[in-house]
Amino acid sequence: MKLIINGEAKEFEENSTLQTIITNLKIEDKVMAAAVNMEIVKKDEWNTYVVKEDDKLELLQFVGGG
Repeated sequence: MKLIINGEAKEFEENSTLQTIITNLKIEDKVMAAAVNMEIVKKDEWNTYVVKEDDKLELLQFVGGG
């Protein structure tokens, strides 16, 4: 299935969870927040939240600076 992740098209298996996608992208230690179609998904729901074809995901990292 096709997903748009941070503006980039990517392919994943059908019925993938948000956590599976984050793990497959090898960014699980970097992602602090996730939104699907502009709606925040709480971190404790990532294991059960199943994404759908053409969903738009924003995987956000917090960056310190000064």
